[in-house]
Amino acid sequence: MAMTMNGEVQLAAPREAVWEKLNDPAVLKACIPGCEELEKTEDGGFRATAKMKVGPVSARFKGKVTLSDLDPPNGYKISGEGEGGVAGFAKGGATVKLAEKDGGTLLSYDVEAQIGGKLAQLGQRLINGAAKKLADEFFANFAKAVQG
Repeated sequence: MAMTMNGEVQLAAPREAVWEKLNDPAVLKACIPGCEELEKTEDGGFRATAKMKVGPVSARFKGKVTLSDLDPPNGYKISGEGEGGVAGFAKGGATVKLAEKDGGTLLSYDVEAQIGGKLAQLGQRLINGAAKKLADEFFANFAKAVQG
């Protein structure tokens, strides 16, 4: 099952500060809902473990995250894939863009993801709702982290 999502968030911080936080594993770990582990790997990516619950399905996903198309401080592409055992798998990516706006930074994102296994059987509406909730939670946490 495939899904797409996009949005934007206005942050009250300079673009360089937002860029720095988007590349800081400690900040990302604190902002990602259910994230238990996020550490940098030798190849400039991250290894991650996150516990997620979508409807009746609960799983611990282990996976890797890579950053590409780095264009500091304007944006990058973040891609990841994770295995959740019997719950299934998730893989996808997001293009993140930063622009100066109203004395702060406008962060815009476009997400594309695929999921399979038990998760995919939950139905598009439940999955989209859960994904939107996770994204909203991440950006609310990220806004707090950026604004100190």
